[in-house]
Order: sequence, then structure tokens, then C-alpha cells
Amino acid sequence: MDAAFTAEQDEIRRTLHELMNKRCGPEDVKAAVGTPAGYDPALWSALGGELGLPGLALPEQYGGVGCGTTELALACEESGRALAPTPLLATAALAAPLVLALGTEAQRAELLPRVASGALTATLAVPGEGLATALGLTGDNRGDWSGGGRAGGVQARQDDRHDGGWRLYGQADQVLDGHSAGLLIVAAHTGGFARSRTLLFLVDGDAEGAVRTRQTSLDETRPRARVELRDVAAELLGSAEGEGGEVAGALAAMGDAAATVLAAEAVGAAERALERTVEHVRQREQFGRPIGSFQAVKHRLADVYVQVQAARSAAYYAAWASGSGSGERTGGLALAQALEALRTAASEAVQLHGGIGFTWEHDAHLYLKRATGDELLFGPVHLLRARAAESAELFTRQEATA
Repeated sequence: MDAAFTAEQDEIRRTLHELMNKRCGPEDVKAAVGTPAGYDPALWSALGGELGLPGLALPEQYGGVGCGTTELALACEESGRALAPTPLLATAALAAPLVLALGTEAQRAELLPRVASGALTATLAVPGEGLATALGLTGDNRGDWSGGGRAGGVQARQDDRHDGGWRLYGQADQVLDGHSAGLLIVAAHTGGFARSRTLLFLVDGDAEGAVRTRQTSLDETRPRARVELRDVAAELLGSAEGEGGEVAGALAAMGDAAATVLAAEAVGAAERALERTVEHVRQREQFGRPIGSFQAVKHRLADVYVQVQAARSAAYYAAWASGSGSGERTGGLALAQALEALRTAASEAVQLHGGIGFTWEHDAHLYLKRATGDELLFGPVHLLRARAAESAELFTRQEATA
């Protein structure tokens, strides 16, 4: 493993750092989350149209930059520092890799160039609250999380009246950017009990019968929506009726890469929370001296620093493993460490800012909400670690050999 960044990777970080400092300050974030879309369209236009960030990990033949998970993770580390509310995660880390992995050539050619340019935003809609399971982060995703043939979830059936097309019926409650995405990739159960399987379907965001309602979420910088599908026309992602195992494998592979990107994003947020806390304790005085000079405060912040750096190392290793072809899937474990580091850094920020740290006007609560919201959606931490241990067969009893 080469731990040094290339000149291109350093340029990506520098460019994003400058853009976020200029266009995504604390007041910009608060203004953006209050808009109907939940993000600043001008900033998204700059990220997509000018920088090509949504297509950073897409092949050049589909209008992408041709980089990989490492570059996307480094970019998201900078957006995480600013808690930037954008549809980047849902579009570039959740939806686009599925189209690339499972879509037909016609589907890729039609959708991916628009995604790469930022003209089309997309997201993954999973029934109930099963996103972490669907991505294989907290459990085996070959189960019945999409509905399993019972009431609930999202059900798909072929419609012989419309040339064998598909119709979807059901509901997904926690869809990232589901209220504004132009394209929904919906996981739905089909086949009944005899041939039960989960397939993925493409649904236009404005399709007839699709009702999308933005939900009040703990973390406003990560907007979510309830998506109700009432006999909605859909197109199967891929050709014919792909096997459910193929879908589960694609979801798990994408889930590991998405967890890596999320881990880098959480590291960026944790580092910024720590920086702001250090700035505050250097200025805030008590008993005639800065509170940062007190040994107890130094120890607390030193512990946070160590935790953030350990999380960064885990995230970078996961990014390297994702692009190395080694077959290692360490994204979930890196995400667990990063979310824990962010939660600790945000909690210390609230505490060490004293009275102002508990106010709505200060930004400390935004970091705490990001940590809690991401853990609720993609965790919790102990299940991420348990799944990583299970996948590695860490606690499997080995038979003694004679």
C-alpha cells in the first residue's frame, strides 16, 4: 500500500477545500437546508457542471472522470468538513454504481452521462428502514428485507397490458434526497413465494402514482423522504430477470464502497469539529487564563485527536482496499470507527463550548446531529462491527486437526 497521495488526488482535495470555504460556510448551510430541495442548486451546479464531482468514479466513456473510490472519498472528506447538504452521496455513491454494475448498455448510456454532469440526481429507495441491511453493512442482504412476499415493503409485478412492463406498489420511508431526486432506484420484491427474489427498478421521480414527502429529520443536512408507490410504472434495472443473488452481490459491493465514502466524510466532519473546539478553548478565558491551558481540557482534546486520526487511517485503508482489487471489504469497519470518532468530537465540542454549545444559533449541534443521523441510517456502530467480524469469520470455531 502506497500511503502517499498523487498530485491529482491532492488537487481534488485542494479544489474542494477552497470551494467549500468560499461557497459553503455555516450560514450557507443553514440557508440551503431551509429550501424545498434541501440543498443549494448553485453549489450543486458548480460541483457537477464545473468540477464533474458526481462522475468522479465513473468511466470516461460515460462522461465520468475515470477515477475511483479513493478520489470520491477524498472529495467527500472535504464536503464533510463543511457538512455540505448536497445530493452527492445518494447520486454518486448509492445510485450511479448500481446503474454501472447492473444496467444494460442502453441504460448506462442514457443515464450515466447525465449523472456525471450533475443534470440528473438519483437515489436508492429501500423499503422500511432496511438501508444498512440492503447494503450488507449490518446483516446478510440475501434475506427478505424488500418485502419477502408478505404485506409491506415494495412489491413488483409484470403488467401484461403494457408489453410486459413492471408496476410497483409499496412504500420506502427513509430515502436520502428522495423528495428531489430525478431518478429513483427502487428495491422491490417479486416472484412470490416459489421464486422469491429482490430486483432493482428504475422509476422517474415524477412518475404518475409516485408520492414523495420530505420528512422532518434529525439531521437537516441529510434530507430524507417517504416515497409511496401506487401502481407506478417502472423499468427493470438490467436485462431480463436477473437473479436475486446478482442484485444482492451488487448491493453489497456498492455498500462497502459507500461506507468507505461515508467514513471519509465523517472523518472530515470530526476533524472540523475538533478544529473549532480547539479555536474556542484558546480564546475562552476562565480564572484569568484560556481554558485550553487546563490539563483536563488538553487531555480530552488529545483523546479526540487520536480517535480522529485513527478513523482517518481506517478510512484511507478502506479506500485503498476498494480500489486495489484485493477483494477486501473493510468499508463497514472504517465507517464504524469514523462514526464513533465524529460522535466523540461533536459531543466534546458541545461540552467544551459551554453555554453557547447548547444553543441553536451555534453550529456544534449540526455535527452532533450528523453523527447521530448517520448512525441511525447506516449503523449502529456495534452492528457494523459485528457484521465485519462475521464476514471475516473472526469468531468461527476452527476444528482441531490431528
